[in-house]
Amino acid sequence: MAIALYAALAAAIVVSDQLLKSWVVDNYSSKVDRPVNVLGDWFRIDFIHNPGGLFGMFQNTAPVFATVTILVVAVLVAVELNSGWRSWLVTITLGLLLGGAIGNLIDRVRFGYVVDFADIGLGGVRFPYIFNVADSAITVAILLMFAIWFLAPHMGHSDEEPDHANVTGTRTGSGTEKGR
Repeated sequence: MAIALYAALAAAIVVSDQLLKSWVVDNYSSKVDRPVNVLGDWFRIDFIHNPGGLFGMFQNTAPVFATVTILVVAVLVAVELNSGWRSWLVTITLGLLLGGAIGNLIDRVRFGYVVDFADIGLGGVRFPYIFNVADSAITVAILLMFAIWFLAPHMGHSDEEPDHANVTGTRTGSGTEKGR
């Protein structure tokens, strides 16, 4: 069941990302000098070509990012397949990462750049980067990874054995022992 969720989530991200990017490319010009309001001033379409990485970092490195992304996709699939599906949150996080990575990889291979278009904010207070669905999925996945990293130790999920016996085999800790 987890692998189906993982694959479906990744596929949904890729399909929605590519459909929206295709619509933006067909209906907007990257040469327009100003963004087009969609939901008032809060959400605008500002179509740009991003030849770099997430948030426009490392400009003109699309071929490098495409190569790295192929490796990342292979690692994400391997991690999910070998995880034993112990956590739905990890499966969702990896599915978001996989979908986002593939969505932007398709652009890099097809165009040599990533299609970015989403501009959010209010008036002069705007998110500093123009992004797309794939970028959003990657960003949410990164936030989930931090949440998992910080919260998992406090949620009772651990790979370590509980401290029921010390090295000599005598019981430690509080509580009653069976058989006494």
